[in-house]
Amino acid sequence: MFGQFGGNLLLIVLVLAWTRLPEKHLWQVGVTLLLPVLLAISALELQAGTMRSLGRSFADADGRRVKLVWGAVSLLVWVGLAALAWAFLNWCDGRLLLWAGYLNSKAPAGMRAKLLTFQHIQLWMRGAEWFLLWVATPAKVIPFAMSTAEWGWRMPWKRTLKVRWNWRWWLGVAVAALVGVWVPGLLFAKLPSGSVTAQVWAVALKLVVAYGLAVGSWVLLLGWAAVLFGRRPGAGQDEALVPAVVGPPDLGRAGSVKLPLPEDG
Repeated sequence: MFGQFGGNLLLIVLVLAWTRLPEKHLWQVGVTLLLPVLLAISALELQAGTMRSLGRSFADADGRRVKLVWGAVSLLVWVGLAALAWAFLNWCDGRLLLWAGYLNSKAPAGMRAKLLTFQHIQLWMRGAEWFLLWVATPAKVIPFAMSTAEWGWRMPWKRTLKVRWNWRWWLGVAVAALVGVWVPGLLFAKLPSGSVTAQVWAVALKLVVAYGLAVGSWVLLLGWAAVLFGRRPGAGQDEALVPAVVGPPDLGRAGSVKLPLPEDG
């Protein structure tokens, strides 16, 4: 968990430093082109390492764990799919006003003035977009990403799909989205006021709180996924079915029960 807070902060600082690199000499151009690749690899390894660390208790038991490098590379596929989904939703975002106006114009006159107003339709569509962006997409992608980070492409598909469609998982993603995305957005909704120094401190404090909420929600969400992956259906029932007179397994005569001989009458 502490690696996520420190590692992500270090990556953000390096990205900001990369944007400030000069390009006057050839070697500076080479560093400018190479550094994003190294930062992307570091980010993938950081996330894959966190997923594997949280899921170690159940992954080691299966004996199919892949190396960290292959787990990190597999995340590229899921990052790409999430990026495609976000790009499509961003394309829809630019057309929400047109769609809201069209639906409002097609609504019955009575409902158009009260319920299906332009403002209401726009609000509902933006809420649906936010849900698809920050809840539906992560809820569908993260279980597969965490599974391939542990097992590679030999992941247990049935087990992963069970986690993906578990209502507890979706509830966890919704809570994490509210705490890690919606609440930080509220922090910056109001314009700062007061002196310049007060505004600087206020913005700095908001950035610290927003960063802590976002990273903390992310780590807790991965931990919740690890808990759901580690759950075994019917766990604890097998022990209840074992008769009390049966001794430990594979102990031979030591595990047998001696019965008293009948007395001669």
